[in-house]
Amino acid sequence: MDIRKVKKLIELLEESGLSEIEITEGDDKVRISKQTTPKSNDNETIVYSNQIQENNDGSSNHKQIARNDFYEVKAPMIGTYYQATEPGAEAFVKVGDPVSQGDTLCIIEAMKMMNKIESDADGIVERVLVQNGDPVEFDEVLFLISQE
Repeated sequence: MDIRKVKKLIELLEESGLSEIEITEGDDKVRISKQTTPKSNDNETIVYSNQIQENNDGSSNHKQIARNDFYEVKAPMIGTYYQATEPGAEAFVKVGDPVSQGDTLCIIEAMKMMNKIESDADGIVERVLVQNGDPVEFDEVLFLISQE
């Protein structure tokens, strides 16, 4: 697809009230998304800090966790987040659902490959920080899980 067409699509997206546009032209497919910052609730603040977790063998791992001890599930790749196997299907997990290690939390589509993202912690899903169809970046926090 011609770069001028892509630039024109970006201009159209900026001028319109749309947050995403997708165009298919033959074998070429372009999806352009406008990143919006979610409005925060003044009463709700989550502060993150780096903490060091010590393993049984005495070594330590740096682990990003929230101050309130939520476990962060991060995107292992760049792609598109999907909460279910297909549109209209029930989400793999919702806020309040219990999860165990190995449970599928979502799918990230990357280069036309569907990659299941599994939980590597036991607990309760406290927050889902992305929405169905959102583009995600590598290491972006997708879920907060409270651990018992």
